[in-house]
Amino acid sequence: VQLQASGGGSVQAGGSLRLSCTVSRGTFSSYSMGWFRRAPGKEREIIAAMSRSGSAWYSESVRGRFMISGDDAVNTVYLEMNSLKPDDTAVYYCAASRANTITPEAYSYWGQGTQVTVSS
Repeated sequence: VQLQASGGGSVQAGGSLRLSCTVSRGTFSSYSMGWFRRAPGKEREIIAAMSRSGSAWYSESVRGRFMISGDDAVNTVYLEMNSLKPDDTAVYYCAASRANTITPEAYSYWGQGTQVTVSS
């Protein structure tokens, strides 16, 4: 499976962005899909995940502001980000795992990152 992330950009605090993760050579519904981010000087963290059955999980840092979803018709997973804060500034990555998991090490397939910058 191959993943292509897009949709990053610069936005002011309080704004919104939608990231897309286009899946090829496979269907996202066959995998657990996760969104990760790495902020400058910080460790990579998982912030949202969607199981094969469609159940969603969110980290405390984004719960209530971000939403993960998928569209079978275009084989794409989205991360809708609202009420963005400067602390959300990071490189965002999508990833896929054959396991139902939120354990970062279990994600074997990665897209390239897309930069999100939130200014105050």
